[in-house]
Amino acid sequence: MKMRDRLLSYYCKLLCVLAVAGTAQDADAQFQATLSNDTARVSLVTFYPGSKEFNIFGHSEIRIRQGDQDWYYNYGVFDFEAPGFLRRFVMGQTDYMCMPIPRQLATQGMEGRRMVEQELDLTPQQAAQVCAFLFNNALPQNRTYRYKYLSDNCSTRPRDIIEDAVGSASLHYPAMPDTVTYRDILSYYSRNYAWEQFGIDLVLGWAADTVLDARSQMFIPMILMQALDSATVTTPQGEVKPLVRETKVVIDASKQGQVLPPTPWYASPMAATVTVMVLALLITAWDWRRRRVSRWFDSLLLLTAGLMGCVVWFLMLFSTHEATAPNINAVWLNPLQVVLAVVLWIPALRKLTTGLHIFNAVVVLLLMLLWDWQPQVANQAFFPLMAALVVRSASSVLLTHQLTRGPTA
Repeated sequence: MKMRDRLLSYYCKLLCVLAVAGTAQDADAQFQATLSNDTARVSLVTFYPGSKEFNIFGHSEIRIRQGDQDWYYNYGVFDFEAPGFLRRFVMGQTDYMCMPIPRQLATQGMEGRRMVEQELDLTPQQAAQVCAFLFNNALPQNRTYRYKYLSDNCSTRPRDIIEDAVGSASLHYPAMPDTVTYRDILSYYSRNYAWEQFGIDLVLGWAADTVLDARSQMFIPMILMQALDSATVTTPQGEVKPLVRETKVVIDASKQGQVLPPTPWYASPMAATVTVMVLALLITAWDWRRRRVSRWFDSLLLLTAGLMGCVVWFLMLFSTHEATAPNINAVWLNPLQVVLAVVLWIPALRKLTTGLHIFNAVVVLLLMLLWDWQPQVANQAFFPLMAALVVRSASSVLLTHQLTRGPTA
C-alpha cells in the first residue's frame, strides 16, 4: 500500500500541474466528446480485507470503461506528507481524495486479496451522469473531502453516487438484519485482531451501539457489495430489474480476506488485564500481610489507566471523530487517575490521596455493577482492569486507615 499511495501521490501532483497548465479544460472537452459517442460501463469493484490493521474492513472503487479509457475511481487516497497530517488525523480532520487510477495501477498493493467486480445495469443517461460526476469530483479543486469512517468513506461515496444516478426512490435494497450496530459490524471484521477491537471499544461511545438501517450498514465495502447484488431498480415503465448486470470474481482469493489468524489467547487484551487483576490481588494480600501500601504498583496502574482516560477524554471533548462522544469509558478511565498516581507519593497530600482513592473505588465499582443498565457495550477485557482499580484503591484507603505511622514501600 505504501508504494501504491506514493504512486497515487505523484499522480495527484501531476494532475495539479496539468490543471494549472489548462490541460484539464482540454481533457474535459475530450471527455464530453467521448461521452456522447460511447456509452460508459460502470462497475462497483470490491476488494476484500487485507492483513494490515488499516485495510481489514475492505475497500471499494468505481470502475469506468469507455472507449479505450479504463479508470478506477478511488475515494480512499490520502497524503501522509501533507502538512499537519498527524495532528489533523488525531483531531478527526483527515482529508481524503477522489483519485482516478489507470487500470494498470488498479491492483497495486491489493495482491492476494479477493476482488469482485459488479457491472451495473444503468441506462446511457445514468452512466453518463456517473461519469460526469466522477470526472468533475476528481478535479484538483474538487477531489478533497472530509473522511468519516462510519458515514463518509470509500464505500458510502460509491453508494451515494449510484443512488443519485439511479434515483433513490426507484432503487430497492434487500432486507437486511435490523438489530445490527456499528460496533457489531466493526467487531466482526476485527474479530482476529483483539487489540484493535479493544481500542475500538475503548474510544467509541454509545453512538456506536445505535441500531442501523440497511443503508447505514453499507459503510463496509463487502456489505455494500452484498446489498447491490440483490438490489433492484424500478424503471419509469414499472419494470423491476436487477441493479447488477454481471458479477465477476477478478481475483479468486479467500472470502475471509487476507486477515491474520486470531490473536493467541496469551497475547490478548483479556490475558493482559486478567494478569493485571491477579497481580493486584496478590500485591494486595502481600500488603496486608506486611501492613504496607505498595505505592509503586498503584502509581503504575493509575498512571496507565489515567493516560488511557486522557485519550478517551480528548477524543470525546476535542476530536470531531464520529461516535467518540458520549463515551461511558470516560467515567472509569479519567485524567484524575494521573493526578492520583502522582499525589500518592506526597505525604503532605495524604487527605487528597485518600479522597481520590475513595472517589476512584466508588465510581468504578458502581459503573461495573450498573453497566448493563446503560446503552454502551463493553469489551469484556475492561472488567478485570476495572476490578484491579477498585481493589487497589479500596485496599489503600482501608490499610492506610489502620496504620498509624511507619514507612511505606
